[in-house]
Amino acid sequence: MSAHVNRPAATTDDTWAGRERNLPRDAHPRTSRRGRHGVTIDDVARSAGVSRQTVSRAINDKPEIDPDTRARILEVAHTLGYRPNRHARGMAGPATTTLGLVVADVLNPFFPEVVAGVMEAADERGWQVAVYSTGSALEREQRVAATVADHVDACVGYFFAESAIERVRGTGIPLVLLDHDTRPPAAGGVRIDFESGMRQALGHLMAAGHRRVVMLDDRARGDGADPHSRRALFLALAAEHGLDADGAPVVPVANSVQGGADGMDRVLAEHPATTAVLAYNDLIAVGAMRRALRRGLDVPDDCAFIGCDGLMLGELMDPPLTTLHVDKRQVGRAAVEQVAALVQGRGPFAERVIVPRLVIRESA
Repeated sequence: MSAHVNRPAATTDDTWAGRERNLPRDAHPRTSRRGRHGVTIDDVARSAGVSRQTVSRAINDKPEIDPDTRARILEVAHTLGYRPNRHARGMAGPATTTLGLVVADVLNPFFPEVVAGVMEAADERGWQVAVYSTGSALEREQRVAATVADHVDACVGYFFAESAIERVRGTGIPLVLLDHDTRPPAAGGVRIDFESGMRQALGHLMAAGHRRVVMLDDRARGDGADPHSRRALFLALAAEHGLDADGAPVVPVANSVQGGADGMDRVLAEHPATTAVLAYNDLIAVGAMRRALRRGLDVPDDCAFIGCDGLMLGELMDPPLTTLHVDKRQVGRAAVEQVAALVQGRGPFAERVIVPRLVIRESA
C-alpha cells in the first residue's frame, strides 16, 4: 500500500522538480527511493560534504539553508541519480501520506491497541497507515523492511535486526523505533521502562513474603545477555532483593497461552517450592495460572501470578490477573508525534519513555 504524492510545481530550475523536468525522458531516475543505482540520501550527503539533514532541507526547499549550498546539493543529487523520498514533498504538504507501521505479530492482543493509537494520531494529521507484520521472524523482518522502504513516507516499527533498521534508514524516510534499546541518532524512539515495571512487581511480591519467584520468559528473546531484556532485569532485581539463582530461576517458554501452561508444568516439576510466577507478558501468565488452577493449586495462596502488558484478557480471569499495565495507545500516539517532529526538522530529541503501572488484582 502506498500513497500518491502530489509534487508542488517548481518555479525555477533551482528546485528539484525543475531539474527533473529538464532531464531527457530516458534519463529520469527510477521511482525507487534508492535512486537509479541504489543511491541513498547518505551518498548525496557524503559527496556534497554535508549532513543528511542538510540534504533533506535542500531537497525539501526549506528556508534555513544557504542558496549556494542548496544549489550544490541539488547538483550532486542530480549527478548521482538520486530521487528524493516521497516524504520530502508529501509529509508536510496537502498530499496523502502513508505511514508504515511494523509490528511483530498481529495475532498478539498487545499490538491492536498500539495500532489503534497510531491510527488515531495519524488520522488527526490526515495520514494513512499501512500495517505490516513480521511474525517475529528475522527473515521476514528483512523482507518487510525492504517493502516499507519503497512504499511509505515514514515508518514506525518494532525492529530487532540492525540490518533491517539500516535498510529503512538508508532511504532517508523518518523512522521511529518502538521498544528498541539502542537507536541511531537520526531515528526517533518510544521505549517502555520495563526496569521500573519489574521493580514494582518484584517489590510487591517481596513485600508479600515471596522468596521463591520464577520468571516465565519468552524464549524467542534470547538468553538474557542484553542487560535491558526483561530476563536480565528480573535476575538483577532479584539479586538486589537477596534472591540467588535457586530462588529466582528463569524458565523459557513459547510466547503464547499454551506456552505459559507448558511452562507451569515445568515449574511444578523442577521448582516445586515456587510461591510466585512473574511472566514475560499476560498471555504467558494466563496460561500458567490456568494450568496451576487445573492442577489443584489455590491462587494466590499456593502460588501468586503477575503478568505484563495490561491486556483485557487478564481482567476476565478468575481470579483476575495482577499485571504491569502499559498504555499501549499512548505508545502508538507518542510514535506518531515523533514522526511529525522528524518531518518538521525538530531534533535531536530524547526518546519517549512509557512507564508501566502495577495494577494489583486478586492473583497476587
